[in-house]
Amino acid sequence: MVEAAQVVEREQWSSWADFIMSCIGYAIGLGNVWRFPYLCYQNGGGAFLIPYVISLVFCGAPLFILETSWGQLLSVGGLGMFKICPIFKGVGIAAAVMAFWLNIYYIVVLSWAATYLYNSFTMDDVPWRNCDHPWNTPKCRSEYVKIPCDSNRTIADFFNVKVLTHDHIHEYKKQFFVGDKVNWTVCSAADLSVVSPVKEFWNHRVLGISAGLEHPGGLRWDLAIFLFFVWVICYLCIFKGVKWTGKVVYLTASFPYIMLFCLLIRGLTLEGAGVGLEFYLKPDFSKLLESKVWVDAVTQVFFSYGLGLGALVALGSYNKFNNNVYKQALTVCFVNSGTSVFAGFVIFSFIGFMATQQEKSVAEVAQAGPGLLFLAYPSGILQLPYTQFWSILFFLMVLFLGVDSQFCTMEGFFTAIIDEFPHLTRNRKYGREIFVAIICVISYLIGLTTVTEGGFYVFQLFDFYAASGWALLWLLFFECIAISWSLGIDRWYDHMKSMIGYYPSKWWKFCWVFATPSVCFGVLLFGLIKYQPLRIDAYNYDYPMWGHVFGWFLSLSSMLCIPGYAIWIWFKTEGTFQEKIKILCRPDIEIKGAMENAENADNMELVEDFQNA
Repeated sequence: MVEAAQVVEREQWSSWADFIMSCIGYAIGLGNVWRFPYLCYQNGGGAFLIPYVISLVFCGAPLFILETSWGQLLSVGGLGMFKICPIFKGVGIAAAVMAFWLNIYYIVVLSWAATYLYNSFTMDDVPWRNCDHPWNTPKCRSEYVKIPCDSNRTIADFFNVKVLTHDHIHEYKKQFFVGDKVNWTVCSAADLSVVSPVKEFWNHRVLGISAGLEHPGGLRWDLAIFLFFVWVICYLCIFKGVKWTGKVVYLTASFPYIMLFCLLIRGLTLEGAGVGLEFYLKPDFSKLLESKVWVDAVTQVFFSYGLGLGALVALGSYNKFNNNVYKQALTVCFVNSGTSVFAGFVIFSFIGFMATQQEKSVAEVAQAGPGLLFLAYPSGILQLPYTQFWSILFFLMVLFLGVDSQFCTMEGFFTAIIDEFPHLTRNRKYGREIFVAIICVISYLIGLTTVTEGGFYVFQLFDFYAASGWALLWLLFFECIAISWSLGIDRWYDHMKSMIGYYPSKWWKFCWVFATPSVCFGVLLFGLIKYQPLRIDAYNYDYPMWGHVFGWFLSLSSMLCIPGYAIWIWFKTEGTFQEKIKILCRPDIEIKGAMENAENADNMELVEDFQNA
């Protein structure tokens, strides 16, 4: 038998509720609010729930259960977890690298939200309502001020033609430019090039955006200060360890639900809410024939569940060995997906109101990603009484949603490093506090590149290449293979039984062995075949070649860890081919919790024998 390395005594959650709340706080983040509702609307409304639920059952839930139970089994973080199949330790290294990149750029979204929150508090009215600020341009015009003209596109749509003639325009004027519209005209280029004050506030006041990645410009000092404060908040949430973090998440994980409920009640009472909800939920089953819809469903599940970054492993590792992690993980999966659907009702009730007020279609005002948080919603609340109150409510929710996802990802990274090198921190006074502070400072300094005038382009580059897409799918594929094919699925089921007292459903065996790795690899190949270089359509910006090269460096910095480590450890390990397979793929290790269970069982038998005697 290979003896397990001596592990320094580590903390545990005070109760199973701490674990569940931490998982909810981590997994439920901005992706549930800014990505799922838009994907649902874009990919067939209610029909999108079919591929989404299938993806959840085949991939999301199996991997969520796998990661949390893996951590609980070994009571160790994302690097030490691979002592049961050492040849795949590169997966843990890749996860740590990916988590490091994610920690750097994800948090900048919170600095943007803090900027909006600060401006909502400190001014008499929200500063994106009108065009009389220093950052506004002559093109600024409120989206709620109707321009007295109709565009060529509107006229062409009316006649259902692609090319307008003078006769079309003349006939349209005769029919529509009468009565209240007698002074209306056909829109000129200047009329159509107006920019809303919401967009100018975002571009010029918040981002101070430059012409591109090759024009980094100066530091946005207000964003840098807000970024610093958010880093300090995240540090204070985790620096003392899980006993402290387990209490913090009760606030950070529950507060967004209170905010979402308040926003939902207000949203459903608005004019046009029904229009938005119809666009959100009305099923279009023809969309299910498009491959993009299924790929979007799979990637959304991976994105919103926070898989592959080592955080879930870390959170599970602080459980007691006999905790029923199986049922708790399923509970969190249900809450996560339910929150995504619930958030869609909130978002699209406001988007329907926006579309009604602006006399536009929902398709014209619906946006995904940062555009939803920082353009669509701030615009939507302008027509509400007490605009500042709703603004404060919304951006507080964004901050709470993002903060716990951020510090739980940080905890996953720190747990992996500290468990791998416990002598660096656990045997020293304030060792953990100092180590966490050093990494936070380094991450903050690197993250300053995202709060320059060209920082938005850096952010998009990190988001596209560093911790999502093919890099994440590559990691999850090998993570699943490590358990199902290297360790052996029957052996893993025995480990599960030793923890929870019974064998899980055979469904998960099918998923871990066949379905989940097949889907991961299939979507990975599809993404690479359909690969198109990153482009930001909102700014009509194509990245330079060196930008894409840097992006691929971010991807490969994690992806190459997996084959690289496997090759290195194979040649380093002594022995015959069969001996290496045994040592690197299926070593015999002693698992502390399982040993204690066996000792307790032996003691119970002795007691029973004594009583019977």
